Amino acid sequence: MLNPLRFLLLIIIVAAVASAADNKDWSKATSTFYGGGDASGTMGGACGYGNLYWSGYGTDTAALSSKLFDDGKACGQCYRIRCDGASSEWCRPEKSVTVTATNLCPPNHELSGDDGGWCNPPRQHFDMSQPAWLQIAEYKGGIVPVLYQRTPCVKQGGVRFTMAGANNFELVLITNVAGSGSVKAVWVKGTNTDRMVMSRNWGVNWHSLAGLVGQALTFGVTSTGGQTLVFPDVVPAWWKFGQTFTSNVQFTD
Repeated sequence: MLNPLRFLLLIIIVAAVASAADNKDWSKATSTFYGGGDASGTMGGACGYGNLYWSGYGTDTAALSSKLFDDGKACGQCYRIRCDGASSEWCRPEKSVTVTATNLCPPNHELSGDDGGWCNPPRQHFDMSQPAWLQIAEYKGGIVPVLYQRTPCVKQGGVRFTMAGANNFELVLITNVAGSGSVKAVWVKGTNTDRMVMSRNWGVNWHSLAGLVGQALTFGVTSTGGQTLVFPDVVPAWWKFGQTFTSNVQFTD
C-alpha cells in the first residue's frame, strides 16, 4: 500500500512537471490597454487594416512594441496571452485571450522603459484593446506582466485583396490571413505582364510599380509560416481602385 506522504509527494511532482511543460513555450512581456470600452480607438493603425470591425479582426487586437512589431512583419500574427498571476495581484486566474497584431505601440523616449515608456526598445509589450485586456486582468491594474505564445490564426472565408493606389503604383492590402497570420512575400502577374515581385510598402500593404489597370491579376503569397499559395485571377480585369476581392483559398501554416 502506498504511503500517504509518498502519494502526496508524487502528486506535487507530477503537478510541477505539468506546470513546467505548460510554461516552456511561453515568453514574458508586459501589457497595457487602449482604445476605450468598445475598442473604437483601435481602428486604423500601422498595419493598415482600417476599420477592424468591418475587416473581420474585431476587438481582440493589440498594438505591439517595436521589438515585436518588427517593421510590420508581425502584422496579422495571433498571440495567446495570459496574465502572469505569480507576479501581479490584478490577474484574472486561469484566463487567456487570443489577440491579433494590428498596430504598432510606438516608443516614448521621453520616459524610461520602466516608468511609462512601456513600448520602448527592447521591451516586449502588448498594448491590447480594452475589451481583450479585461478578459485577463482587472481594470485598475493598469499594466500587468503577461506570458504569451504565438498561436495559429483562425479565419472565416478566404484571403482578401484590396486594391488601392493609382495606375503605375498599385497598393494591395492583403487581409484575413489564417495560419501564421502574417505575410512574408508577394508576387503579382497580370494578364499581359510577367510575374513581378511586390515590395512591402507599410504594414500589410504591398506595392507594384507596373501598370496593371485593365488586367486580371494573379497573386502568389508566401506566409511567414513558409506556405505559398497562388490565387489565379482573384482580381478580375474590371477591377477598380478601392474594391476588395475575396478568394476561396486559405492558409493553414
